[in-house]
Amino acid sequence: MRAHGAVTPGYDADIAVVLELLDGALATELICMLRYRRHAFSAQGIMAGPVRKEFLQHAAEEQVHADLIATRIVQLGGTPNFDPGSLIDRAHASFGNAQTLLGMVAEDLVAERVAIDSYRQMIQYLKDHDSTTRRMLEEILAKEEEHAEDLASLMLGVRESMGRAS
Repeated sequence: MRAHGAVTPGYDADIAVVLELLDGALATELICMLRYRRHAFSAQGIMAGPVRKEFLQHAAEEQVHADLIATRIVQLGGTPNFDPGSLIDRAHASFGNAQTLLGMVAEDLVAERVAIDSYRQMIQYLKDHDSTTRRMLEEILAKEEEHAEDLASLMLGVRESMGRAS
């Protein structure tokens, strides 16, 4: 761990714990970004166009989150771990294997809910000990909640289109 300006004598969080939490969050964001991209390119069916567009937008936003987290890890003197061989083990959400459009949306919704709970726990842990990291995580949490709402709406739309197609 390198000494950096962001970690001053007044920093009272356990830096090793914070870096470990951020590492898990980074892995989660990267796995979610990859899953959204796989889903975007695999989506088929009557609703595939609008769902694909949403998947690609979410993938881009997950990449922004990963970049924010990696930047914060460096500010705190750590090294962001982008090792693809260990991403799944470190991530809070799974990559998934859904083959249907409805399954893909459901998989992404479950992953967003897992991320939401993980971010809430991290924010609670940080409280007043690291306000900069906490605020960053709160912003990411708000976007993850928005993703979950988007996916819940998409799920309804896909289900309705399936009913009309039968």
